[in-house]
Amino acid sequence: MPITNSFKAQLYPQLERITNHFGTPFHIYDEAGIRATGRALQEAFAAAGTFREYFAVKALPNPAILAVMRSMGFGFDCSSIPELLLARSTGARGEEIMFTSNNTSQDDFLAAADEGGCILNLDDISLVAKVPVMPELICFRYNPGSRRSGNAIIGKPEEAKYGVSHEQIVEAYRQAQQRGAHRFGLHTMLASNELDYSYMVQTASMLLELCRQLELELDIRMEFINIGGGMGIPYTPEAAPLNLQAMGREIGQLMQKFEKDYSYCPALYMESGRFMTGPHGVLVTRVINRKEIYRTYVGVDACMSALMRPGMYGAYHHIEAPGVEQPEEVVDVVGSLCENNDKFAIQRTLPRLSEGDLIVIQDTGAHGQAMGFNYNGKLRPQELMLRQDGSVERIRRAETVDDYFATLQFEENILAAEQ
Repeated sequence: MPITNSFKAQLYPQLERITNHFGTPFHIYDEAGIRATGRALQEAFAAAGTFREYFAVKALPNPAILAVMRSMGFGFDCSSIPELLLARSTGARGEEIMFTSNNTSQDDFLAAADEGGCILNLDDISLVAKVPVMPELICFRYNPGSRRSGNAIIGKPEEAKYGVSHEQIVEAYRQAQQRGAHRFGLHTMLASNELDYSYMVQTASMLLELCRQLELELDIRMEFINIGGGMGIPYTPEAAPLNLQAMGREIGQLMQKFEKDYSYCPALYMESGRFMTGPHGVLVTRVINRKEIYRTYVGVDACMSALMRPGMYGAYHHIEAPGVEQPEEVVDVVGSLCENNDKFAIQRTLPRLSEGDLIVIQDTGAHGQAMGFNYNGKLRPQELMLRQDGSVERIRRAETVDDYFATLQFEENILAAEQ
């Protein structure tokens, strides 16, 4: 979606000053915008009773971003050991962290149990027996199969590698009980970048129905339901945003009815990542070349290694060129990777761009830097934070050639051939 007016009002007037100081390319994030979204989330779900957002660390794994989340009272959803360590670096402990992994290893389980543990969210019934020490609180990720349809990004639930099937879910909790668990939660994640809020309402309703079924069959009560992430953002200017207020109101009504019918109500958790930070980040890059062949190509000093969504998914990211007032033309905006899908925009109408011009690629605050890579020896850019007072702080330096070669510095280790 177009950059928010408040972000634009702070960023664009000082963009040249920022680029002269820090250089390009860089991702820059809007602290005020992130906090405003966090407040909106809390207000929307106040009627649901106890509510907590567990920020999906995978979306934007930077300690400065996580510190903002923690200051708002949010927890963290993690799926790897480094993400656990990042969350714990903010001071988060215990039930402030949910560990939602899949194909979980013994090292993962041991890390999850370390430093006060976390909420362990198991993805597979076979993992119950593999948990070294069953914690008192356990959660399972539920996959309803053909009972629900997925959306275009995640696909059909029955084809997804995630979660415990409907046929297994009761037995999974029974086995966890037998191993000593006596507190329980229920989780699912069925959509990605979903803009129809009613899908998320249906997910909450499904989980509440399952809570009741599990209580009747096993005499257990869920302490929380986690409806996952997947709330979308409008990447194109014409797309309507998700109706957060209606979603909060309707889920709140479901929770209130459940409490009226059964004299208790689980807490409501979610793990929004993209929704929290996606619209509040942009990739700023400078034009370094124009190529005129069968098409016009505008080459910039960032490439797909800094933002892979357009190349990997064909995703649209809106582009603006602040201060460039030239007649419009149709161009491809490309990087320098030796792959033909290294394109930020294909046949996009933009003002005529010249070498030295700056462009702003929008909605990179989630799954931008986080999905970066080093193919072709490309190095990931720096990250900056536009603070609420207007100052700009570097929160991650750019990678260097020394970083790229660091894993080639190691002690010799050779397993001799058998004789």
